[in-house]
Amino acid sequence: MSRKKKKKFEEMKSFPNVLQWDDEDVKGKVKKIINQYEKVILELACGKGEYSLHLGNKYRDTLIIGIDIQGERIWKGAKDALEKNLNNVYFLRIQIQNIEEYISENSIDEIWITFPDPFLRERDIKRRLTSPNFLHIYKKILKKNGIIHLKTDSDELYEYTLETINSMKLNILKNISDIYSFGDIENVTNVQTTFEKKHLENGKKIKYLEFNFYIIFS
Repeated sequence: MSRKKKKKFEEMKSFPNVLQWDDEDVKGKVKKIINQYEKVILELACGKGEYSLHLGNKYRDTLIIGIDIQGERIWKGAKDALEKNLNNVYFLRIQIQNIEEYISENSIDEIWITFPDPFLRERDIKRRLTSPNFLHIYKKILKKNGIIHLKTDSDELYEYTLETINSMKLNILKNISDIYSFGDIENVTNVQTTFEKKHLENGKKIKYLEFNFYIIFS
């Protein structure tokens, strides 16, 4: 690990808006923070937290938690949140597959998944954040009718997610294969992550899915 990276990791330990898997009583701290808010939104694989910052600034009474395992990226998002006085934005550094250990059942209103790794190799499909094993985890922590948002440039991940949604008989709320040809979409076309900007520069179309578990789990 480089000296610059080590410095960021050390600085992040002092950030009041960052909770890490090896912190003392981190699970209890996360649940205590969540209990202070009526509405809670997660950004999974949040990277630098562009969406977390956008949502936190827009919905000041809502708790926003960005989740990722990459500490250096979280450092950037957390630092920006502190500088912007976004006291409702937190970052949780854990493996997403362990999210149930930190977040109680029926406590989350929305989950945003923005430009996740599509894991294109056949042997890695189960690692996709919209695979059935992950969706069943989300179902547990989401409130009834809680919403999942997926924003991606990957045709493969988009088609795979559609197939998974249909096979599980989930409820599709929005299905847009090219968001910028559709018109203004709240919280979709008015915020762009670093990855999205690069994808657009390369001429890729950005796809968006919004769905919930109402049908299969009602």
